[in-house]
Amino acid sequence: MRRFWGLYGIVVLLAVISCGHRMSTGDLQQKLDSIAKVENLEQLEAQGIHVDREVNSMQLFYDSLNIQPLPLRYSEDYVNSLPNYKEVPLVLVKSLNLEGRIEPKAIALPETVSTRLMILAADEGEGFYSLWLYSLDDDYMPVDKLCLYANSKEEAEENLKALPDDQLVQDFIITSDYEIRLTDFTGRLVAESQKVYHIDMLRKFVEYQDIEY
Repeated sequence: MRRFWGLYGIVVLLAVISCGHRMSTGDLQQKLDSIAKVENLEQLEAQGIHVDREVNSMQLFYDSLNIQPLPLRYSEDYVNSLPNYKEVPLVLVKSLNLEGRIEPKAIALPETVSTRLMILAADEGEGFYSLWLYSLDDDYMPVDKLCLYANSKEEAEENLKALPDDQLVQDFIITSDYEIRLTDFTGRLVAESQKVYHIDMLRKFVEYQDIEY
């Protein structure tokens, strides 16, 4: 079907030229953008996402996601298995700044009047995933993102080579009030760094200052 719409675009262009009509660059680009939009919607349909032609692709994907209950806290099993996460369609990879990723996955958090969030699992190769918390605007487009958990084969190997007391343990908590706590521990369970964030009215992640831990 993608090939069909690509050929359709060429046919439209040739028809316009052959009929002697003069089409502005803007009009031509608008037609090509419309064809690309149809192709994107067909890709979503092929991945089992119900398509409403009046709704944008990001909203369709977000509405199709499973919901991650809160509170949520890091566990090794969670970051390894990513339960109930759904693969991100290729047509949305660029919108989410995931170029180069092959199998990114996502899950939504419970939505409120002031928050619309999803966790994005970005594949780092060989089965490793980093977790990013995304906030979305009223049009379901990304506003801000925050790294919850960074992981890769190289980082895992480096951590294993370290002495037990020096190995890094990353911990994150998202509370039911949408407070995000990020803590890095050493193997001695001594906190090396701690940061706490909240979501402001613009749906930006803002770090609390002068927090007592």
